[in-house]
Parts: sequence; structure tokens; C-alpha cells
Amino acid sequence: MLRLHDTATGTTRPFEPGTPGQVSMYVCGPTVDNLPHIGHGRFNLTYDVLRRYFLFNGLDVDYVSNVTDIDDKIIRRANEEGRSTQSVVDQFEEAWFDAMDGLGVLRPTNTPHATAYVDDMITLVADLVERGVAYETSDGVYLNVEQVDGYGLLARQSLDSLRAGVARVESTEEKRSPLDFALWKKAKPGEPTWESPWGPGRPGWHTECVVMSLDLLGEGFDLHGGGIDLIFPHHENERAQAVAEGRAFSRYWVHNGWVTVDGTKMSKSLGNFTTLSDFLARHDARAYRLLVLRARYRSQIEVTPDTIVDAERGLERLDTAARRFSVGALLDGAAGAYVVEGTPPATGLDPAALSAFRARMDDDLDTPGALAGIFDLVTAAHSSADAGDEERGRELAVTAAVLSAVLGLSLRSDVAVLDADTTRLVAERDGARAARDYGRADALRDELVAMGWTVEDTPQGTAVRR
Repeated sequence: MLRLHDTATGTTRPFEPGTPGQVSMYVCGPTVDNLPHIGHGRFNLTYDVLRRYFLFNGLDVDYVSNVTDIDDKIIRRANEEGRSTQSVVDQFEEAWFDAMDGLGVLRPTNTPHATAYVDDMITLVADLVERGVAYETSDGVYLNVEQVDGYGLLARQSLDSLRAGVARVESTEEKRSPLDFALWKKAKPGEPTWESPWGPGRPGWHTECVVMSLDLLGEGFDLHGGGIDLIFPHHENERAQAVAEGRAFSRYWVHNGWVTVDGTKMSKSLGNFTTLSDFLARHDARAYRLLVLRARYRSQIEVTPDTIVDAERGLERLDTAARRFSVGALLDGAAGAYVVEGTPPATGLDPAALSAFRARMDDDLDTPGALAGIFDLVTAAHSSADAGDEERGRELAVTAAVLSAVLGLSLRSDVAVLDADTTRLVAERDGARAARDYGRADALRDELVAMGWTVEDTPQGTAVRR
């Protein structure tokens, strides 16, 4: 049975869906005010792998991930650039899903937009005011967290400890506690607004997810996920609103570690991020998935040129086996999206390898251990074939390919046939890179892309594919 670390209890415990055979999960999605970076890629890959593993186990998965399309940052960018908030939203939402598609992340079952739920948010806020746990001020409506039972559960801190931690944070004098947070923000000049019982305004960020998750997944849904930076205050404040309304919220809370740059969390606010579009233009998207899989999902990872090159080497090992045993096309098309045990091509797998894979994944998604088993299979496949047992070698290679697919990692056995012009440009580009003439190398990349090639930098030099 799968065991997951539950932030709410601080323990790793068995995951049991509320409805047998079905999983309902909500993962906080993007605020579409900028290009997605590789930190966003990491959390999407984490929950993509978890979702795929549920599917592999024969479970139906209802996967909801929201789009925050009204926010201070969106409004600020729109005002600075002299355009509408909708224009900003359209641009960066498209960029978000282009990047996620490029990473091979399965699309959510549902992608609710915050602006479509404003009426429901107003209803929630009004109910909390009527219950006496929320109050109006001159600038909005706030939740009184001191009236919420168990506030601080996800943060694993008491109210006194949390209060001390924010005592120095500037807050309005009308707030009853520095921990109280805005459910509704009253209108300011130059901002989109909606009518409400408290005058024109817009919802607070923490209100949207609780409304959308309960509407689409129902009370007591199975799992809520996101990065560890969302534990407090965002997820704590989501939970608080549901508790204050007397509604059952998520049964499990799962959080992934972040991506760091020189030991510092990667974020748009710090400006230390690499956009996913830039990464995907230069590297095989599968290399980033492999890099993420090499770490436990709750640990931090640092993405550097060295770690990317090392991941690309690992990917080449897998693709080499795929070419030798002709298993790269095994999971092409719809079958490659996920693999359900008992249906082709998941039959005929090595039983011991499958059992070991399950044991590792059931141990709080031990993807490093699962990957190690896949690479062991590749080594064993080559050894068997070298010893003359091609049938056994192929069985092991097929098993490696299928288990890789469970993790969302497709193997490739295709080898591009290059024409004379492409061969020349690839050689020129490798020469330019060796001479550190990166301007020339980028220009040659652009020529290759214009010819319809996807260009990747590998330890062996420039690789192209279509």
C-alpha cells in the first residue's frame, strides 16, 4: 500500500482514498503574471508522477489545478505595461501550458479560474461574517484566525508561536491580530472590481482555492498538494476557512521541496529563475524529469549545468537500451500517457522488478530507488543479450521501458537521419561551442530550429530531432 508523508500529521501514513477506486486531488496552480520557471516545473512533475502512479494502480483520478487570474502581481504588470489584466492572463496562461506540455505533464481534469468563482467566494465570505469569525475593516474583510480551531496545524506551530513570528510585520491597525488575513479587498483605483455586500472589491488570494476545491471535488476530498512554501500561510489559511465553515477539507496534505540556486529558493520575486521555455529550447525535457526523479520529492534540488549534463548522460543510457532492444516506440501514442497494470503493454514484465518498483514507490514515492531499479534492469538486459539470451534481455528492457513510462519518462529508439546541410550546421555549432563562440553557436541553433529541428545540448555535442 502507498504511504505518503502527510504534512497535517507530520507522519508518513497509508494513503486510503475516501471512495474505493477513485482519487480526488487538488494542486495549487499558477498565478499567470510571468513565465513559468523550473521551480514550477519541479512541483508539476512531482504531482504528475504521483497521479501517474495512481493510474498505474488502476485508480480513477480527478485532478484539479487552478489558475489564479486576478492578483496584485497581474494588476501591477497590466498597469505598468498599459494593457488589460486579461491580456496579461492570456499571454502567460498560454506560456504556462505550453511549458507543461513540453515537460510531458498530463493536463488537469479541470482548471478552474478564480474570476469564474467570485460569486461563490462572496457567498463564503458573507457566511463567515455571519458566523462571527470574519469582520469588516476600512480596506476589506478579514478572518479572525484566533476563532479557528487548530489554526497552525499545517505549520506545526501554536498560535502564540505564529503570532510572535509576524509581530514585526506591518499590518493595518484595524486588524484584530497580525495573523488575520484578507478574505475580501476593497477597491483601489486602477483595479478590476466586483460588487459585494462590502462595496466593490476583489477576493483575497487564500479564498479562491478553498471555494474551487470544495466545489469541484466535494468535502473531504483526498489530497491537497503544492510546494513547501505554500504550507504557511496559503494552505493554512485555506484550511482555516473550511474549518470556520464547519466543512471537511483535504484528508491528506502533500508538499514538495523547492529548487534552489546557490542555496537560495528559486522564485520570480528574487529574479533568480530560469524560465522553462529557455530550458526546453536548450535541453531534452526528459532530462529535467529525470533530474527531478533522482531526488525524493520532499527534498530540495539544485539545478546546475553539471546536474543537467549528468541527467542527460543517464537519459542516453536508457535510450541506448531502447535502441538496442527496439522498445522506444513501445509506448507511443495514447498508451504512453499512462500505463494501467494488466493491460498491454504492462503484461509480460519481470515479476521481481515490478515488485521492487512497487515497494520503492509505495515508500513515500521513493523515485530515486525506483530509478535505480530501472537502471539495474538496463544493465541486466545488456548482460543477458551479451551472453546470448536475447529473449531475456528484451524482457528486462521492456520492463525498464514500461516502468519508466509509469514515471512519465518515455524512451526513444529513433535515430535522426541527417541531410548534408544539417550535418554541416551541427558540426559548425559544435566547433563554435568548443571555441566558446556562443553567439555563433546560438545563431546556428536558430538556423537548425528554422529547418524544423529540435536542438539539444548533450555530453556528446549537439543533438537534433524532429
